[in-house]
Amino acid sequence: MTHTLQRVVVTGIGLLTPLGLTRQASFERLLRAEGAVRPAAAEITQWLPNALSADVDPAFAQPLDRNEQGLDRATQLALLASREALADAKAEAWDLDPDRVGVYAGIGLGGATTGEALYKRLYESLQAGRNPTVMHPLSVPRLMPNAATAAISMAHRFRGPTHTYSVACSSSAMALGEACRSIRHGYADAIVVVGAEAMNVPGVFMAWNALRVMAKPHPGDPAASCRPFDKDRSGFVLAEGAAALVLETAASALRRGATIYGELCGYGSSSDAEHLTLPSSAGQYRAIRMALDDAGLAPEAIDYVNAHGTATEAGDVIESETLAQVFGDHARRLPVSSTKALHGHLIGAAGATEFAFSLLALHSGSIPPTAYLDNPDPRCTLDYVPREARHGQTLRAVMSNSFAFGGSNVSLIARRYE
Repeated sequence: MTHTLQRVVVTGIGLLTPLGLTRQASFERLLRAEGAVRPAAAEITQWLPNALSADVDPAFAQPLDRNEQGLDRATQLALLASREALADAKAEAWDLDPDRVGVYAGIGLGGATTGEALYKRLYESLQAGRNPTVMHPLSVPRLMPNAATAAISMAHRFRGPTHTYSVACSSSAMALGEACRSIRHGYADAIVVVGAEAMNVPGVFMAWNALRVMAKPHPGDPAASCRPFDKDRSGFVLAEGAAALVLETAASALRRGATIYGELCGYGSSSDAEHLTLPSSAGQYRAIRMALDDAGLAPEAIDYVNAHGTATEAGDVIESETLAQVFGDHARRLPVSSTKALHGHLIGAAGATEFAFSLLALHSGSIPPTAYLDNPDPRCTLDYVPREARHGQTLRAVMSNSFAFGGSNVSLIARRYE
């Protein structure tokens, strides 16, 4: 039995980031190049005095009801971002069978705040001579990686497929690609895809610090500490947040006159199979070429790339070399930027957040900058949109890349829907 492949469009976007508590606030601050990187919380800097982080405004929790306040922070962020995305998509006007509406999530660690609290309570109980086995009865449901998909599906009574992907920094990008495939091949009519992460707690910071990939504070301005593609870069900044996108068939969107941000038309995924933490140009190349082939587009059709751009010594150079190889002569004219300079690295939520920003660029004609890029690394030879956004651009198709520890690479392409 053969099926007609469905075109998949994005009709709703929700963002809860260090830049703002809504889609509009986050994107507007991104375009103004106002960074969210700050010194980390005191409970972290007492051990790591130079630690930096990008945190969501605590006011994000105000809309949560009593039951939701008991969820892990990452799940709370996911739930609220999904609400904004569904409202943006006008999902209340859906005529879809709830059995065919799913929820996909990308989570790097998830449950980090719950895990931290468990270890802290265990340690304090042992120190005080109390019974260390007395823990919160919902600790496991709070910790489980699929907590976000469960919370969203229950909140909206979506009974379609629910999947959770955990492939480090590529997690939510992969969730988007796999959701696109599910809709395209008729397994669902709509899927809410969310990326969420909240790991800015002492134990996690200690682990990341041991890897020596964290940025050092900028002497003049902490916000300028993450500088992708700059020769003085020193690493990335851990961030928290969530992004949610509503994917559905074009037919469904057109029936109710929904706003279409773009068509998710290309998805490529590859594995380096080389090194646990060092990126591979060959693996990245395969993922990008697969996405272009999936979209049926030539490299010259891409008008903007949101780079993975982590501001690590090896990562930026290898990614630049990969893009130059894929795009050839077009690479000299292709705007490429890393928004991590402003919002930090959201790990499992990074792919969805950066794809959302790419779609907003496609929709608005405004390309976000690579902020704080003052001294370009001579080995990074592309147009990185330094310091300031570019407005009034005509964009036909955009690409967003996510490359993860473990060697998982994901490339996504969206084009204007016509």
